[in-house]
Amino acid sequence: MSIRTLLIGLDGATFTILDVMVENGMMPRLGALLARGTRAPLRTIIPPLTPPAWTSLMTGRTPGHHGVFDFFRMESPQDRHIRFFTSHDLKSATIFGLASQAGLRVTALNFPSMFPPPRLNGYVVPGWVPWRQLRLACWPETLMDSLRALPGFNQRELAMDIKLEEKTTEGCADPEQYAPWIELHTRRERNWFEVFRHLTQEDPSDLTAVLLDGVDKLQHLCWRFLRPQDGRPLDQEWEHRARALCLEYFRNLDDIIGQMCDIAGPEATVIMASDHGFRSTRRVFHLNAWLAKRGYLEWSADAAQWDTGGALLGVSQVARHTWMIDWSHTTAFAATPTSNGIFINVAHNGDGGVPASEYSSFRRRLIDDLTNFTDPDTKQPVVESIATREEAFEGPCGGVAPDLTLALTGAATVSILPADCELSWRDETAGQHHPLGIFIAAGPGIRPGQTLQELSILDIAPLVLHSLGLPVPEEMQGRVPEEIYEPAAMARHAVRKVAAVAAASLESAPAALSVEDEQVILERLRDLGYIE
Repeated sequence: MSIRTLLIGLDGATFTILDVMVENGMMPRLGALLARGTRAPLRTIIPPLTPPAWTSLMTGRTPGHHGVFDFFRMESPQDRHIRFFTSHDLKSATIFGLASQAGLRVTALNFPSMFPPPRLNGYVVPGWVPWRQLRLACWPETLMDSLRALPGFNQRELAMDIKLEEKTTEGCADPEQYAPWIELHTRRERNWFEVFRHLTQEDPSDLTAVLLDGVDKLQHLCWRFLRPQDGRPLDQEWEHRARALCLEYFRNLDDIIGQMCDIAGPEATVIMASDHGFRSTRRVFHLNAWLAKRGYLEWSADAAQWDTGGALLGVSQVARHTWMIDWSHTTAFAATPTSNGIFINVAHNGDGGVPASEYSSFRRRLIDDLTNFTDPDTKQPVVESIATREEAFEGPCGGVAPDLTLALTGAATVSILPADCELSWRDETAGQHHPLGIFIAAGPGIRPGQTLQELSILDIAPLVLHSLGLPVPEEMQGRVPEEIYEPAAMARHAVRKVAAVAAASLESAPAALSVEDEQVILERLRDLGYIE
């Protein structure tokens, strides 16, 4: 057996960065892949955020159908408790489950929405799991024991560390922290590659998928080192060292991409995609402060004593901040800094909030207020567009999604923390998500050297299934992009459709969390700082 389809995920990758790397000779293996394949910009879903976007790529469905909207979620619109998302929130079949059910071997490394792990015919090392819980999070249950025997394997560096994740968006207070942080992500990608190489050599899978997420991390924190023209000139020695280390990361990434393609072989279909793209940003919209100033939100008396630890956005404060809100006098609030979402507090059982009969008129007024809010410096609207829950999250799972989802002018970032101002400037230019990511495909029958019009992230799941010779379920909202193939190849292997597939038990995940799984989640919440 050998790899039939190799799916390489590059979290946050954008041609804005990659094309320059290729042109300057720093990523020759990526350049070779582009020359023998087809490329296109890849439009993501709303919001352009890691968990819902990768889950849409894996399922070919939008969040309103698959059920993953953010890193965090509330159990219901009336619930004040915010928890980390798990695979039990996933309501649609994935490419991994469909391939496994069809009798193919599957390896899935570092993808979100995979904990607790699905019991696939193959291997799962899920993403977004703290290192102390990684052994329990893998499938088969003994997988981590064999990986630990690999030379140089570092379980701590392979997995998620929330303190490091916080630096990605909140920034590094000390310039001396940049170099070791960048070097860590370079080593981490190499760790994931060694896992890929070991499993492929020992027991190759028909569908092998690896998500490399350092691209996103570096672009958030180090955008000005990757694109100095977007910020002030680099004039400190440590800044030039940080830029050199960022470029070394991309050289290392290029080597990993090349080696993975070599291991997969010339007969494999290689598909590379990102969950979203990137652009520069400096503006911060203190959304809950804006809501508070206009009477939509009121902080509790305890909020005055709230120590945010110097955080700007509130990434590590998500579960705490809802307890600092006076719910009897709050009608709208932002629950997380990641989704750009606003929830409307609809009155329930006589508590505070908006009466259900006034929901539509209240939402219209809130939309008007947001639309009319302008930046006093630029005189431009702060909010570029607003999608209602029905518009952004149509589907059976949309009921727990934000009532409004904002797209901010200039890719501004959201802060959920109390603040004296509504808008502020970051000290330095940072990177922020953009709706257009990357798509590259190469292999048998795929047209070489082509640049196509925009594709949808929903097209990746149908394409992966088609490349494996499997039919595409009718409920998938994407399509097989037939234009990437030579006409003769499509004539030989026409797209096949199959009736809707029940998601639930394609992957044989446990129906309920076990005691051990519950302990993993508790430990994760402890790592995130939500419980003592």
